Amino acid sequence: MQGSKLYVGNLNYSATSGDLRELFSKYGEVRSVNVIQGRGFGFIEMSSPSEAEKAKEALDGSEFQGRSLRVDEARPPRGRPRRDYRGY
Repeated sequence: MQGSKLYVGNLNYSATSGDLRELFSKYGEVRSVNVIQGRGFGFIEMSSPSEAEKAKEALDGSEFQGRSLRVDEARPPRGRPRRDYRGY
């Protein structure tokens, strides 16, 4: 694993940043947690790629709050096409 940021999918909509921080802290130091409310996914940044790999291996497919988690290395954000609204 190259990066230390993880994508966490299939979250229960009631999952909080604190819940995820507690879950992932068992596998190393959690630098940041970003839960996308109402979307069922979020991002976790661990302090090192090795800790991120450890957390991914342990938690991918595990059950959390009644749902089976999907944990993978986060991909960089895609660039969105620019919209020019002044083209009238």
